[in-house]
Amino acid sequence: MSLLHAPCPLPPAPCPLPLSLDINSVIQPLQRFGVHLGLDRIVNLLANLGNPHHQVPVIHVAGTNGKGSVCAYLSSVLTEAGYRTGRYTSPHLVDWTERICLNEQPISSEELSQLLEKVQAAIRAGDDSATQFEVITAAAWLYFAQQQVDVAVVEVGLGGRLDATNVCLEPIVTIITSISREHWQQLGPTVADIAREKAGILKPGCPVVVGQLPPDAEEVVRSRALELECPIFTPQPARQIATGWAEYQTLQNSQLIKYPLPLAGQIQLANSALALAALEILQQQGWHISEETIIKGIAKTQWPGRLQWTTWNNHKILLDGAHNTAAAQVLRQYVDSLDTVNPKPVNWVMGMFADKDHADIFAALLRPGDRLFLVPIPVESWPGRTSADLNSLTNLAYSLCPKLSDRQIHPDLFTALEAATTDDLIVVCGSLYLVGDFLSTTNIIRKS
Repeated sequence: MSLLHAPCPLPPAPCPLPLSLDINSVIQPLQRFGVHLGLDRIVNLLANLGNPHHQVPVIHVAGTNGKGSVCAYLSSVLTEAGYRTGRYTSPHLVDWTERICLNEQPISSEELSQLLEKVQAAIRAGDDSATQFEVITAAAWLYFAQQQVDVAVVEVGLGGRLDATNVCLEPIVTIITSISREHWQQLGPTVADIAREKAGILKPGCPVVVGQLPPDAEEVVRSRALELECPIFTPQPARQIATGWAEYQTLQNSQLIKYPLPLAGQIQLANSALALAALEILQQQGWHISEETIIKGIAKTQWPGRLQWTTWNNHKILLDGAHNTAAAQVLRQYVDSLDTVNPKPVNWVMGMFADKDHADIFAALLRPGDRLFLVPIPVESWPGRTSADLNSLTNLAYSLCPKLSDRQIHPDLFTALEAATTDDLIVVCGSLYLVGDFLSTTNIIRKS
């Protein structure tokens, strides 16, 4: 297909509906149960609800980074193909309703409130208390079953093997996007340990699409796939052929598909290829997904908060979660690509949770001449999460990059943005929750 005939304009994303008090009243108290991996509670809860997950064909997506954008590509293409498509992702940026979508539209606050009431009512006396993630996951399964979706694209919350989403016995395809060292407190200290947990989503005979993994992680995943007799597909990243355009070589017959790539960053060449490989598998299974549909669906994909350009007080700002080392490296690579001839210093407006690899994230991002503006993450809505100590962060940043032009601590994000406003690039990063705070306060979802 000619590049001139593929669609380019992106429609603005719909603003999420206001968060209802009913949702908060159900969801927030469950934070006290924290992160508690295991399948017994969610299996019992879903059984009490009539096992809605057994009614839903599933594409299951795990990985350290990239799984959200892969889910977004798949959901957009399958919706474009005319399939009734559910999507379940986490975390949300602004509103709980973002996590559960049908044909690219967030569930309404009213519907989510009703579902949460049903899920809560299904927790019987004497049952172990379900976690917050388990309750919202059960609500997603119930919604998809009620809506009779043709397929649900489901993102793993944490790890894979013991994640609450890992109750689908026969997914139509599984995907492992990437593996790097994150959440080691729950998943294990090494990349191989983490890979073992993520490979827990593989099911006997189910095809798996695997991204570019470190050798230790790849060995674990391939061994598990071989043990379960899972066909394994490892597509090469797509090739950039022009600004905003990519070319993917199909696995089956080496056909070339040219498509517009609306999400920024070199990493999207790999992420989009994983989605396209999964779509190839669906085609082989009999799903009707034309090349034209793939091109249109990819072009319409939106995934806010990740390398997203927006404006604030008439200044262009780049937003990105960059909450782990691998994501920070991707962000720095993108920033460096903006001006390779005369690179300018960067104003980093950052907040991080206490349990992140602060040193490695700083090492990936900071360069001499950059300015650093540290802020706390608003944790009022997230009991149990702790914002990193800002004095410790500023000392750490200086020890790693003593030629920073400036280091400042501010009480909140917007005070820091005021101080950071110069002609140099401003980047808000370090946590998706911080990016969500910006989007929520400014009422911006996607604005280029």
